[in-house]
Amino acid sequence: MDTFKSFGFDLYSVNEQNFEDIALQLFHFQAQHNPVYKKYITHLHRPAVGKVADIPFLPISFFKDHIVKTGAWAPETSFITSGTTGRQRGTHPVRSLDFYLSHTVRCFEYFFGDISQFHFLALLPSYLERRDSSLVAMIDHFIKKSRSKASGFYLDNVQQLLEDLQKLRGDTKKTVLWGVTFALLDLAERYYPDLSHCLVFETGGMKGRRAEITRAELHSILTKAFQVEGIYSEYGMTELFSQAYTGEKTAFFSPPWMKILARDVTDPLEKGLLNETGGINVIDFANVNSVVFLETEDLGKVYGDGSFEILGRLDNSDVRGCNLMVE
Repeated sequence: MDTFKSFGFDLYSVNEQNFEDIALQLFHFQAQHNPVYKKYITHLHRPAVGKVADIPFLPISFFKDHIVKTGAWAPETSFITSGTTGRQRGTHPVRSLDFYLSHTVRCFEYFFGDISQFHFLALLPSYLERRDSSLVAMIDHFIKKSRSKASGFYLDNVQQLLEDLQKLRGDTKKTVLWGVTFALLDLAERYYPDLSHCLVFETGGMKGRRAEITRAELHSILTKAFQVEGIYSEYGMTELFSQAYTGEKTAFFSPPWMKILARDVTDPLEKGLLNETGGINVIDFANVNSVVFLETEDLGKVYGDGSFEILGRLDNSDVRGCNLMVE
């Protein structure tokens, strides 16, 4: 995007050596040109910083009550968080849908290679009911980019899904089954299918359909039921343009333009925890048109090699950020 060129860097050339300089440059720009972020850091008395460790992260709860944009532009579309019935949902305005879609492909290919070498079969029933889902937009784009007639969405026709999965056994392309957590658990418990020829991706979320369990428990259940060596996971959210992925283990890895930090849950300004449970903060350079520095409502651990685990959600996560800017 031209936005990145104006800062003198290529998003896909970010590395460990230039990450901090770019992060500071983006912070100073967004501190001036993002009204919501500017007001937030003014309340914190942090208008200027000299190192990444001191940068304030905007709680994602602000997306529920504010239009979070850097600069003046009209959104092509907006993504809206799934949320629960009766609760305010967050909105992420999108300056360029083409950029978002092409960027999700770059994130996937960074870890798994050419997307045209995959079939994508998607079991996302709760998301397909919404046209404003960033996940559905991403998977729909993957399906198209795969150029596979076998790729597609499945809503309630599980029997057809199982038949189509079996037809792809032995195909030269890799088969990806991408599903929301509760749907994969239903599939595992009702059918116990042999998916040893597939890469199974879970994208998280019980959506009120089941009791929450840990990712380790989930992967153990699905691995045995599907007869696969491991389960893959994607870490993303409506408020982020980039995605992190696991291998066949439970630890996530980020692409170079995205970094995860853990914060002290009792002092959100204390960041950089390693090997300790804390709140998850995300630096995502792809969010150049909204806000790069996000304080999520997830609980997890960050490790010295840059990998991280998600352990659950913070209690009372809606409370913190909203009160800082009540007029």
